[in-house]
Amino acid sequence: MALLRETFFLRSFGFLKIPLLFYLSPVVEELTAKRCVIRIPLRWRSKNHLGSMYFGALAAGADCAGGFMAMRLIHDEEKKSGKTISLVFKDFKAEFIKRPESDVYFVCDDGQAIRDLVDRTLQSLDRQYLNVHIQASVKDLEQPENLCARFKLGLSLKRK
Repeated sequence: MALLRETFFLRSFGFLKIPLLFYLSPVVEELTAKRCVIRIPLRWRSKNHLGSMYFGALAAGADCAGGFMAMRLIHDEEKKSGKTISLVFKDFKAEFIKRPESDVYFVCDDGQAIRDLVDRTLQSLDRQYLNVHIQASVKDLEQPENLCARFKLGLSLKRK
């Protein structure tokens, strides 16, 4: 079941800062201390000419799954500490396994590592870096045959 408040936060951020994310209508399906699951619906907006999800939409979904967890942690820490942190992805690697022909679920299980990165960033003036791993699947996330892509994004944080 979608998390309405978190989905609203993500879409509002997209509308104000990154219109493409808003356009793709991401849904936050799960958000815990360890895991973030974002669903991008397969619609006219996200399809390619073959009827599967366009690789740009896949990249945006991976960006959301890796970045949203970091955004929420940063938001909470900025409220507590009063320190501002900037977030950017330094690099991006993708392995496309099969064509996704339905909604795609982007899963990031690096929550604890992202939490540690945010903590390190608050303690240092140097830029901090972490490779975040994302898996994209259709339908049942636990079935290996549903895996359609793997991503590795270089998450880079710096205290302002």
